[in-house]
Amino acid sequence: MENRIVADAHNLKKLIREAEALADESIIAMARLKQAMLSARQNPEIEVNTGQRALVRLTEAESQALAMSTSLLRVHDELSKVARIHAGPDSGEPTKLPPSDLMPTPAERERALA
Repeated sequence: MENRIVADAHNLKKLIREAEALADESIIAMARLKQAMLSARQNPEIEVNTGQRALVRLTEAESQALAMSTSLLRVHDELSKVARIHAGPDSGEPTKLPPSDLMPTPAERERALA
């Protein structure tokens, strides 16, 4: 039974890191997209307001991706707590998250008030 707990803990550790990396990759991809959109709009043959709604939507998506990344950090923190209780100490360095990283984002606070 203990071997299964350790195996599950290692699998969860791998998967949460993978999820965090994918969240970061999506944020990077959106930043590249925004840069390309803004560069394309600087073409003198294009009107300055071209693509403005798309930029606004992309900015909303970036905000949501950052909120997802923050939520994954919270999941990681909770899994770390569970692991300390049920799987015992890890041989590596524990994940330390500053409390400020676990605070709600402005978008999350706004949604909570709505």
